[in-house]
Amino acid sequence: MAVNFWSPIKLSIEIASISGVLVIVFGLFFGKMMAGRHFRGKVLVETVFLLPLVLPPTVVGFLLIVIFGRNSPVGQLIEWVIQQPLMFTKWAAIIASTVVAFPLMYQSAKAGFEGIDEDIENAARVDGADELKLFMTISIPLALKAIISGAILSFARALGEFGATLMFAGNIPGKTQTIPTAIYVALDSGNMQLAWLWVASMIGISFIMLLCVHITKA
Repeated sequence: MAVNFWSPIKLSIEIASISGVLVIVFGLFFGKMMAGRHFRGKVLVETVFLLPLVLPPTVVGFLLIVIFGRNSPVGQLIEWVIQQPLMFTKWAAIIASTVVAFPLMYQSAKAGFEGIDEDIENAARVDGADELKLFMTISIPLALKAIISGAILSFARALGEFGATLMFAGNIPGKTQTIPTAIYVALDSGNMQLAWLWVASMIGISFIMLLCVHITKA
């Protein structure tokens, strides 16, 4: 039981961690790019960014299959590069988790950057700071609380992803079986003891994540 119990937990944390890094990078980039800017089509762009937040996970999974499946040009290119189909791999689970968690990081990062006083950034530009240095030494530190909150929430969302992961990555023990899919299988097979153990682990991890969010906002 020890191996069966710990495998989905380790895999879930690994997938959520890699997804978290990707989400932070993309969230910071697009959050900074969109903060305080007004251009034609901005509402449309932001709607696309936030869609995974409101779409059913099965719809997200379906779209990922269409975009990255073996019959798509992108999927065929990836398969040629990595010499195997992307679907039903750990990277498929990472992509699914990244997509569904991105809106949370984007919203938090954008809100943090929009809360920065423009006079501070303009003063840094006058002193000769380029945009990269300004971003790293001024923008990120001033928006750090919002960034940390977004990162924690995104990690928790990636950790709990079920529908899109199940459709796109499958439920292969030791390879793509995460805690949510393991709970589903344990419940379906009547193994309530194992299901409760995984449920308790998810509650514990999620509780710690939310506690950290409240601490950063304090």
